[in-house]
Amino acid sequence: MKQRLRLASVSPALLDVYAEDGMSLEQLMAFTVTAEHARQEQVWQAISGSWQKEPYQIRRMLTEKTVRASDRRATFVGLDVYEAAGGVVLRDLFESDDGGWLEDVALLDSLLADKLKAEAETIATEGWKWIEVAIDFPYGHTRGLRELDGVPADLTAEEQVTIVALSAEYARLEAEHDSVDELPDEVDQRLGEIETALAAFDDRPVIYQPADIARAGAFVGIDAEGTLLVDRGYVRPEDEVPVAELGQESDGGPAAAVMDGAEPSAPVTQRAVITIGGQVAEPEDDDAVKPLPDRLLTELTAERTLALRDKLATTPAVAFQAVLHKFCLDAFSRYSSYGTAMEVSVRCTSFPVQAQGLKDTSAARAIDARHKVWEGRLPKDKADLWDWLTGLTGDEQASLFAHCASFGVNALYEKGDRYGGGTTPHMVEQRIADADRIARAVDLDMVEAGWRPTVENYLGRVPKRRILEAVREGAGERSAQLIDHLKKGDMAKEAERLLAKTGWLPESLRMADPEQPAAVDAAEPEADGEPLPEFLNRDDEETPVDEADEPHMIAAE
Repeated sequence: MKQRLRLASVSPALLDVYAEDGMSLEQLMAFTVTAEHARQEQVWQAISGSWQKEPYQIRRMLTEKTVRASDRRATFVGLDVYEAAGGVVLRDLFESDDGGWLEDVALLDSLLADKLKAEAETIATEGWKWIEVAIDFPYGHTRGLRELDGVPADLTAEEQVTIVALSAEYARLEAEHDSVDELPDEVDQRLGEIETALAAFDDRPVIYQPADIARAGAFVGIDAEGTLLVDRGYVRPEDEVPVAELGQESDGGPAAAVMDGAEPSAPVTQRAVITIGGQVAEPEDDDAVKPLPDRLLTELTAERTLALRDKLATTPAVAFQAVLHKFCLDAFSRYSSYGTAMEVSVRCTSFPVQAQGLKDTSAARAIDARHKVWEGRLPKDKADLWDWLTGLTGDEQASLFAHCASFGVNALYEKGDRYGGGTTPHMVEQRIADADRIARAVDLDMVEAGWRPTVENYLGRVPKRRILEAVREGAGERSAQLIDHLKKGDMAKEAERLLAKTGWLPESLRMADPEQPAAVDAAEPEADGEPLPEFLNRDDEETPVDEADEPHMIAAE
């Protein structure tokens, strides 16, 4: 009944077209996604003279300016809140719509901003100095910040009793069904519920010292599932208390109190700044009176520096450890890297321009996981780092060295300054060539690393001739001919599907090897491969006219 009523609500003009066999029932059903007659008629007018009138195309055009109900923003805000604020949800009664589409994107973004701000205000009452709010944070956003070491909250007596009871129930269920090949559904479900409940006890709140909270901050956002994400306990360089030297002179007693930055009884009364602001403060100069004139000290220490260089050059093991020590200071934010004798350094490359989702790639996750493992093993005090490194095995030192050194790799393309005012094109060319040498040495494979050509990361951002060139190389000439008449947007989508499993890479991601011959076109896809959509098999005489192709892109694509 609902479907019939929805069909009857379609624009009368389109119903007349359907009555005259001008469109199919499936096409008419696709127009029911929205109740706005003007929009329905606009879409029909746009496609009525085209061969591309498939129902999915109609639905896509009607919902192209909407947000799916499964989008993390919609999940976080909640459909009930959105609808209560006057937002409209488009639904498809004839096809699976994954919860529908939210039509008022501006309203959704406003509700999202309000809710995130309210969550940040609540977290601010904990006493943090600053809070940064964003829907998503880029990869490496915590680099340069020191992470506080908190203590997980203790379990209550009631929670401990619950854990014991759940563990006992889990063991009993496993023992009772140990001999069966397949668990009954209700038992399997219960075991899953127990595992989830026990895992929740492991994810307990972390307790920080009030004085640490007073100079640290937190990041507030939402994760991929639309759940509130709060990452607490990061100290910016300008908020550190540079009194380590004073602490060493006070026999350890008052030093702890000074490092805390406040007396134990001092309450935290500051108001968090829910923005990113402030300049990095330079370390304060040591005003202690020197026993000798500066010039004399400089002359003496110049001789000592040369002698030390000469001695270190003949002691490779110590030289390796000295560089590794400095690399650790550069790569791990818990340490400050200024004031060190070894001036070799890892200059961590940032990514001012990056594709969405870079932090979720397999490489980013692997680097973060490896970093956290080493972070957990490192000593908390910078003064203990040298002795700790001495205690590592040779293989452990080598692994840590490689991890720290990797942060210094810069294989980025950037537009060079042709007038010599900064990085020149020749310098960029040399950098890429050097990166290629490293890539060959480690046998880098971007396909194995998980890169696939998509509309977002390549195909939708290059002119049509490059899309066809990619399909021709990856899927064969026949596939390229089948899509060469499409408009750019549809061509990019079909190219993504055709190239999904071919291993094709754009030139800038390929392994550069001057000894290898140029790659030839890929073989034609086999007959039993994935069939093309029906509309691609039509032989249309007319090809839709698309806008002029963009100029050829250069090395940065």
